[in-house]
Amino acid sequence: MAEKIHVLIADDHAIVRQGLRQILSETDDMVVAGEAEDGSDALRLARHQRWDVFLLDVSMPNRNGIDTLKQLKKEFPRQPVLMLSMHPEEHYAVRAIKSGAAGYLTKQSAPEMLVTAIRQVAAGKRFISPVLAEQLAAAISDDHDKQPHERVTDREYQVLVRIAAGKTLTQIAEELNLSVKTVSEYRKRLLDKMRLDNTAELIRYGLEHGLVQ
Repeated sequence: MAEKIHVLIADDHAIVRQGLRQILSETDDMVVAGEAEDGSDALRLARHQRWDVFLLDVSMPNRNGIDTLKQLKKEFPRQPVLMLSMHPEEHYAVRAIKSGAAGYLTKQSAPEMLVTAIRQVAAGKRFISPVLAEQLAAAISDDHDKQPHERVTDREYQVLVRIAAGKTLTQIAEELNLSVKTVSEYRKRLLDKMRLDNTAELIRYGLEHGLVQ
């Protein structure tokens, strides 16, 4: 019998982890060998055991999924990581792939697609959905063709979507483990890069471009 694919699930919602565990338990070739509640916990487990596939949520406390992904790929370049998110592909998928993810799935995806994605990633391949393929094609276009929010850094984007959701600088600082002063600096950079005048315009931009979930 072929060796099972050992999967680590990193998601801060217990009910999501339980659902994913149930889906994978119905396969013959996969086993959920560990669970992490946040990015820091995921990194700790990565340093103590080998995993065939990391199933990593984008939005987590302490260390968000993109930051966790970057650190994972820095320490374990060959570790296959499949990102899973409630956010549609246009929000984080291209950034995740550029940061080293082998694939990106939304939580609305069918269970069969999740199983297929894990198998492909475990085999050393990439899993690229048709929607993500379009996003990647658009991402390689010249910079002047990109929307303002597509030109900002990952951290600036994380601050932008939270500002657009109406969160205060203090709330954003707590979520991203940053100082209020640092978040304020990111806000200033966003205004400069996006040529906007104030927070209200950032919020309006986020709403108009569907950055708020």
